[in-house]
This record gives sequence, C-alpha cells and structure tokens, in this order.
Amino acid sequence: MSQNFKLYSQYYDLLYRDKNYQAEANYLHQLIKQYRPQSTELLELGSGTGKHAYLLAKLGYHTLGLERSAEMVEIANKTPMEHVAFKVADITDFQLNKSFDVALSLFHVISYLTDNDSLINTFKNVNRHLNQDGLFIFDVWHSPAVNFQVPEKRSKTLQDEHIHVTRHAAPVIDREHNIVEVNYEITVEDLKNGQKTTFGENHPMRHFSKPEIELLAYATGFEVLHAEEFLSKAPSSVETWGVCYILRKK
Repeated sequence: MSQNFKLYSQYYDLLYRDKNYQAEANYLHQLIKQYRPQSTELLELGSGTGKHAYLLAKLGYHTLGLERSAEMVEIANKTPMEHVAFKVADITDFQLNKSFDVALSLFHVISYLTDNDSLINTFKNVNRHLNQDGLFIFDVWHSPAVNFQVPEKRSKTLQDEHIHVTRHAAPVIDREHNIVEVNYEITVEDLKNGQKTTFGENHPMRHFSKPEIELLAYATGFEVLHAEEFLSKAPSSVETWGVCYILRKK
C-alpha cells in the first residue's frame, strides 16, 4: 500500500471525475443527521485529494483528513478552506490530540487493510479518537457480491486538455484470504508532445461479510447500528459490491 499512490495521485482526480462526490457528501450528511445529529467534528481516514472534506465543510462540518500519500495531501492543500485540514498519517497508527464525533472512511479504504492486525489497530485507534457514542461510517467490498459476480478484467480511458489516461485492471483472486489483488497498468499520454508514460500498480483489496464486520466491531469497542448499499441505501445482497456500515462507539 505504501507505494500505491505515488504516481497514481497525479491522475486521481481525472480518473474519478465522473464520481458524484456531491451525492456522496449529501448521503453522509443524511446518515450523520439520522444517527448522531449533534455531530460537527469529523475525522476522515484516507481523505485522498480532499473532495469529500471540502463538500462536507460546506454542509457545516469541521473535517480533519488523514492520508498516507503525501502527494495527495499536497493536492488537497492547494484549495485552502476554513474548518478543513489534512495530515499525512498512517490510519493504522496515528495519535491526535483531539476527539471527534464521527470518523469516516470512504471509497473502500478499509478494504485496503488486508491483514487482521492492521484492521484491529485501525478500529481501536478510531475508537480512541471518538467522543461518547461517536460514529464510525465506512464502506467495504461485500463478500457475497465478490463471490457471486467474480471480478474481471476492465479498462477505463479518460482525457482532459493536458493528458490522456488509460487504465487496465486485471484481478487475481485469493479465495483463502478473501483478497482480490487488482493489478493496474496505467498509461499517461502528454497531449502536447505525445510522450507516453506507463507504470503498474498492485492494489490488494479485502472483502468482508456482515458477520465478519460484526465480530471486528465487537472486538474493538463498537456496535453495528446498520448496514446498507453505499449511496442507494438498498439492502445488501449478492448484487451489492460496496456496503456501508454505521458503527457506534460503545
């Protein structure tokens, strides 16, 4: 994971420009208002280039984003805004002199924690940084859907006025450990001079069943309040790739 976003961060916003960040921020706002309406202080684990944090700030929240990639934090800090801050940190091992009402971890960041020690350390650390009855809201890959649909090769191509990006994804399935290794080959073409740069990355992603999350929550001082398909709010099923969990600190 430490090398995943070195070059990738330069093209991150272009690759995901079709992602509806506003709809996701509104969805999170609704969840917070439903389960802990008095909340104002947010901690975001794996904050990326800051898109969610800035939109949540416009909804009235104070957000601190933790991101392991210094490149992404640099991008996020290019748009300063009141009540939004970003810090380079490892989500499995951080210490802040502050507590929060809600911790968020979006875009399957928790699925990047493929070993049990990293998962337990992260959940315990989040628990320590939450106020009484604080929430932990995150989304992960859903095991029933991964096993039913089976990941396959995919390609994505995008372009802006400066670069043309092609990304090929080839998955390798590790059924014994509930991990899908997504191997990326990314080619970036400079549209001014035609120069092409190609690099590869490996993103191991862990998928989870609901009983597994319930056990993890119990072991780290949380209770599971609810689970649903991320954004749509539909019940999880074999058609649901990403499930959102709402946990409360006990």
